[in-house]
Order: sequence, then structure tokens, then C-alpha cells
Amino acid sequence: MTAFPPLQILRRRHPGIAAALALLASAAVVAAQPQPAYAQQPAPAAASAAKTGHATVNGVRIAYAVHGDLASKQTPLLVLHGAFMSGEAMAPFVNLFAASRPVITIDARGHGRTGKVGGAFSYEQMADDAVAVLASLRVERADVLGYSMGGSTAIAMAVRHPERVGKQVVISGAASLDGWVPEVLEGIAKMTPEMFAGTPMETEYKRLSPTPDAFPDLVAAIKHIDGTPFAYSDAQLRAIPGKTMVVLGDADGMTLEHAIKLFKLRGGGDIATATQGFMTAAPKARLSVLPATSHIGVMAEAATIAAQVIPFLDDATPPMPAGFF
Repeated sequence: MTAFPPLQILRRRHPGIAAALALLASAAVVAAQPQPAYAQQPAPAAASAAKTGHATVNGVRIAYAVHGDLASKQTPLLVLHGAFMSGEAMAPFVNLFAASRPVITIDARGHGRTGKVGGAFSYEQMADDAVAVLASLRVERADVLGYSMGGSTAIAMAVRHPERVGKQVVISGAASLDGWVPEVLEGIAKMTPEMFAGTPMETEYKRLSPTPDAFPDLVAAIKHIDGTPFAYSDAQLRAIPGKTMVVLGDADGMTLEHAIKLFKLRGGGDIATATQGFMTAAPKARLSVLPATSHIGVMAEAATIAAQVIPFLDDATPPMPAGFF
């Protein structure tokens, strides 16, 4: 799949807007590219078959897919996609996690097979939608992994519905609007539907959506959510009972300062552990900064991220190197 022709022009004329469009590009583009040898892993057979359906939430039909057996003793993992994406676009992650636990994906309001649901939406609405889908599937509690828009939704879920959320994996997602690079938000504010003409984002929307002509409404909704200030307080973030892992690239759209603050508010940076020099128990918070990785580039690092996240979900104590004591 080639680069988006509109972006080649925008990079020259409107670099801020081009950066914003690139930031929101569909993960399907990345997934289609050849990956490094270390990241190439066969897709588990358990991830190949999915049970699909819709859950009605306040009159809105939210599309979902279930990979694996929800009746198993493993805690399900809810995977939340980013803006202009779908649950299907998260396949690089789903295929890796479904080998060891059931995985649920959701097409968020306005996205994928859910399609147009009205006007603007918020992280709070999407969090409530996700919890309602879990309830419809009779899942009392799930771990949650969210990317970008989905990462912020995962935080909203943990704040609003702590009893329904176990561990959270926040990938390139912010707990407040000011966690994003200002120039990215400025570019998003200038987006128009015409800028997406012929891009994989528009093509995938039309392929999946029951309302294929409503793509301009989705653009307007994304501009609204990324132009509306929101913030969870330090007290709200500290009060989340489940453990948290924060993942981002070192050239991400979310700032490193915001990621580190979130990591510390969730219990990371423990002085006693730093002084001791080793861990005797699984920490409450983990932080992973991927080198030479942009916001979209994170989606090409699914194998690396899964290798780090699975021990977190399993509450594994980091190993001790041999020969130190």
C-alpha cells in the first residue's frame, strides 16, 4: 500500500495538518507493511475465528467481536482502537494476545461497523459504551488495552467504572487534552473531509460502515473531541485501583512529560525499589518508551509491545539476573 498522495502535497503546503493526518492514519496501512524479522510471528489459530455482534447502548448499536472463549478462567482483554480505525484494525495486537486469553474488540461510536450514531461524542460516552458491551457479554471485569483515542477511553473507563476494569494498558493515549503536542492539535483543528479523499482511512470506513456516506461526520466528531478540553485530576488517577502500564514512542504525539506524569500518578517511580535495586513483587505501574517510534509507528511494534504487556497482564515479577547475589 503506497503513501497517501494528499499527504505528499500537504507536507509542502501545510506541514501541521499533514502531521495531524499522519498521526490519525489507519493502522491497516502499518499492518500491511513488511515488519522486521524480530517482529514476525505467526498469528495464533485462536485469533482467526471471532464471534461478532452488536450491543444496544442507549439506542445505539455498538459493534463488537470476541476472539476466544469468554467462559474460560482467563481475564478477558478489551482492545480499544484509535481515531478513524476499527476493532479489525487492531488485529496486530489481537492476534498476539488471543493465544493466551480471550480478546474483545469494539468499533467505537462513529467508527467501523458501528457507523454514524449522531453528533459529537466524548471519552466518557465511549467508556460507558465499552462497559455496556462488557455487560451484554456477561463479562464482569476485563483488562483494557487502548491505543491513542482508545488509550484515553481506557483511562475514562478506569475512572468511571473502576469495578469493571482490571489492569489498563494505555498506548499513546492521554489523560488530558494538554498531554498532546500542541502542533498536532492545531493540525487536527484544520482537517477537512476532502483531505482524506482516497486514503486508507476513508476507504476502510466506507468498506466497514453501515453508513458509508457519513465519513464527513466522523471527521467533524474527531475534530470536536480533539478540540474540547478534558482532564482527569491527579486525585482521580491515583484512585484507580487496577495496575497501569503506559506505552508510547519517543517521537509520539503524546508528550513524554505527560506519560511520565501518568506513570508516577499510577504508582511508578517507587523510591524504595530504586534504592533497593531489584524488585521482589510485580510493580503497580510500568512504563515503556519505544525508541525511534512515532505515534503511527507504535502500531508496527505490536510484537514488541505484546512481549512487554503479557507479563504485566499476568502480574509477573520482573526476573532477577543470575550472579548478582
